[in-house]
Amino acid sequence: MFYIESMRLRLIPLTHQLLQQYHTSRPEMESALGLNHSEIKIDPLYVTEIEDALVNFWLPKTLAFPERYQWFTSWEIVLKSDNISVGGIGFNGLPNEKKEAEIGYMIYENQQGKGYATEALQAMANWAFTHEEVETVVVQTAADNIPSRKILDKNGFVLAGESENILTYKLVRS
Repeated sequence: MFYIESMRLRLIPLTHQLLQQYHTSRPEMESALGLNHSEIKIDPLYVTEIEDALVNFWLPKTLAFPERYQWFTSWEIVLKSDNISVGGIGFNGLPNEKKEAEIGYMIYENQQGKGYATEALQAMANWAFTHEEVETVVVQTAADNIPSRKILDKNGFVLAGESENILTYKLVRS
């Protein structure tokens, strides 16, 4: 099984089969990964977004692009010490013609404030930069999402634009 690691975290991209298990039963998917059951607390707004991404993006795209599924799926953010999932992170598809790869992330409410998003974002950006088709990593966040903006600042992302209270941050390969 492919994954990347940082000091405290293991980031596991979910294959099409694992996404199908996730859709049917998250505990079964966690078992298939050999994880301990995670106590998950998610804002209801994000539950709807995750379901939409699962049905309308992750499942169809990982089926269509099995050899490059890592760009089209959710990656479990696993705390190595407890072997539990603390959130998810992933790309919004293949890098575009400007060599930009967009990332989104979410840490479960009961796991926030522990530096996991900062560490996971750094690991994912580093992985993206190992691909020659990526020169810039992009993240969009709500203007009022101060914790997310702090995570981006800690990782060296620079504010690159704003549209309708959505901020765009970019990190260019050094």
